[in-house]
Amino acid sequence: MIQPDWPGPGAVRVLATTRIGGVSQGPWASFNLGLHCGDDERAVAENRRRLSSQLPAPPRWLRQVHGTALVGPEDWQPGIEADAAWTDRPGQVLAILTADCLPVLLASTDGTIVAAVHAGWRGLAAGILKKTVTGLPIAAADLRAWIGAGIGQTAYEVDDLVKSALTAAAPDAQACFERNRPGHWLADLKRLAVNALHQAGVPEITDAGLCTASEPDRFYSYRRDHGHTGRQATLIWRDV
Repeated sequence: MIQPDWPGPGAVRVLATTRIGGVSQGPWASFNLGLHCGDDERAVAENRRRLSSQLPAPPRWLRQVHGTALVGPEDWQPGIEADAAWTDRPGQVLAILTADCLPVLLASTDGTIVAAVHAGWRGLAAGILKKTVTGLPIAAADLRAWIGAGIGQTAYEVDDLVKSALTAAAPDAQACFERNRPGHWLADLKRLAVNALHQAGVPEITDAGLCTASEPDRFYSYRRDHGHTGRQATLIWRDV
């Protein structure tokens, strides 16, 4: 487990899992928390039970679809399709599953509002971070952000179409790409996310500096493992 080092308020709790400490086998070994990625559902259920035992309540899992939907504390229900969630209710645990995409957490400086965002390239291109920030019942200037483990630039090659989608959404994003070979680029998702958060008005952002692709013993990585892998979770909640 990872306890993020960031300037979040004292009433806010954050936890990020690794692939260590569960019962899954094979390419999902061992603490896979993602359903529908090929793992035995009984193993996933046990892993989720182990995680929940360390939390004030079971996580509010989302059915992530690389979109921009944001759900609030009264909107959530099991199986809901969304890629971001927020709450102002103590004890409600928000969760994001990732295996290369960025988990982005937000908290208000007074600790009354927390949010969790799943930000892959599609979500970034569609503006999920801005939509989440503007969808919260608090000013962006009163938010702080933390970016967890995600794929690093040296491991994340994209083609011209993906680059075009990301630069169309943020014309100043050219500096987030490094040419790798004809028609292909190395994309810095974390820098894209930091830029988007700053543009949305969030003044302070902490990057964990963790690359999923470069630590196979610690993190799942969809790109590194050619899609045959598990998911780690990043969670945030307010104290009860």
